[in-house]
Amino acid sequence: MHFVKVKGVLSPNGGMNLYRGCSHGCIYCDSRSKCYGMNHTFEDIEVKENAVELLESALRRKRKRCMIGTGAMSDPYIPLEARLNYTRKALLLIEKYGFGVALQTKSDSVLRDLDVLKRINEKTKAVVQMTLTTADEALCKIIEPNVSTAKERFEALKSFRDNGIPTVVWLCPVLPYINDTAENIRQILEMCVEARVRGVICFGMGLTLREGNREYFYRQIDKSFPGLKERYIREFGNQYVVNSPRNAELMSLFHSVCGANGIMHDNDRIFEYMHRFEEKNAPQQLSLW
Repeated sequence: MHFVKVKGVLSPNGGMNLYRGCSHGCIYCDSRSKCYGMNHTFEDIEVKENAVELLESALRRKRKRCMIGTGAMSDPYIPLEARLNYTRKALLLIEKYGFGVALQTKSDSVLRDLDVLKRINEKTKAVVQMTLTTADEALCKIIEPNVSTAKERFEALKSFRDNGIPTVVWLCPVLPYINDTAENIRQILEMCVEARVRGVICFGMGLTLREGNREYFYRQIDKSFPGLKERYIREFGNQYVVNSPRNAELMSLFHSVCGANGIMHDNDRIFEYMHRFEEKNAPQQLSLW
């Protein structure tokens, strides 16, 4: 861990990352890609020490309230958060200034902030996004070794359901020859149905690989799945998008189950929902006509 001071923390479209880097150890993480220009070891978390102050300044000056998003590049609930509380402090500011929030995580530690999320959701909208890649607990520990298991994330989704917090699941990535089975996809979707998630985001049954994350991914699968790296190289070469050979079959299953259970499964529609600021119980303007 190391601290840096930054000039800004909130992007024009409401995106925010309080940390850079991650210690969850997911073998497929795109944030390791060299194109992001990270000049430190990925596990050496960069903490933006003045992020909370900058966030308050930005929210105070914003003329129009909106949804604030976090978790796209670094999970807001990495283990360091339990000590530093940057995410909780940011949520308290979001609540204070009347903004909404859409956060993305793989950790059930998000439940620590259920109280703040409930208060935000009473005024506007708080959306919790949770990634699910496999229903197999043993496999989960291999591909996502240092984070909450699928079962723990599922329990968190149900807790949010019971507290009226809307949730969205990211069904990605799906790793060819590892978790790209109909049984796995169906089990994940059954979790989504039981947890009554609003939507499931899926960009296809595959993953993305580019310089930086490709090399790390290959080193990890070589340890746990002997011979699979050579198969990837032979079949996919240096492709950026690596789709499962079962993509068509699994996408058909995905759309069918979501459609039958009233779960949003159009990515554009889900993103529109998460970006749309909604003020609840807003006073109605009287009309003279």
